[in-house]
Amino acid sequence: MIIPAFDFLEGKAVRLHQGNYLEKKFYDIDLYQNLINYKKQGVKIIHLVDLNGTKNIKNRQLNLLKDIISYTNIPIQIGGGIRTEKDINMLFKLGFKRVVIGSSAITNQIEVKKWLRIYGSNKIVLALDVKIINNIKKISINGWLQDTNFTLEEIIDIFSSENLKHVLCTDISKDGTLSGPNITLYKEIVKKFKNIKFQASGGVSTLSDIISLKQTRVNSIIIGRSLLEKKFTIKEALKCWQKE
Repeated sequence: MIIPAFDFLEGKAVRLHQGNYLEKKFYDIDLYQNLINYKKQGVKIIHLVDLNGTKNIKNRQLNLLKDIISYTNIPIQIGGGIRTEKDINMLFKLGFKRVVIGSSAITNQIEVKKWLRIYGSNKIVLALDVKIINNIKKISINGWLQDTNFTLEEIIDIFSSENLKHVLCTDISKDGTLSGPNITLYKEIVKKFKNIKFQASGGVSTLSDIISLKQTRVNSIIIGRSLLEKKFTIKEALKCWQKE
């Protein structure tokens, strides 16, 4: 499916270039109107990132998150600095459908395994962001500032024992660039991990990119900047996905 994405920093919609807070672009959008339109067009889920929360969990944009939940009944998956069971319980209580876990999947694996057991694999999305060198998919964490020695495949294997289902995989070099997605990456991982529902993220700029990604058999495509900059409409994107 197509998953529209909104990143928020200081209460405003924003896109970062390859995760760099110094290279950001704010967008003047009517979020409420966007959500009404998405609902009307048949969007099944929204992806939301609290970039303030990512940098510092004490600065989570709670009032904004509450407002967004009150705007729409489209299910929303939320990411950004989710580190504890308390964070997860609070976000589910607010009404979010899924939580997106990033750095903790590397730094706190015992806890994340426990969360998969407690909440169920439908409620947890692992966000695994990779830098690819010589086809080795090394995971980066903490806003992509810290490289790790874990590969994408190793982490998926580690959590497969807990019935991991949803993985949001981003090629960092593509994020926020509109330079086209890494089709080879998604072909490889979809073929290797048949039980995982992959969400592809990064680089989508044309309807042709959607067609190419659908052909890799990823479950979903997360689209942020292209929709914000009106490279195509949500209606066109959804039609393209369904047709393909």
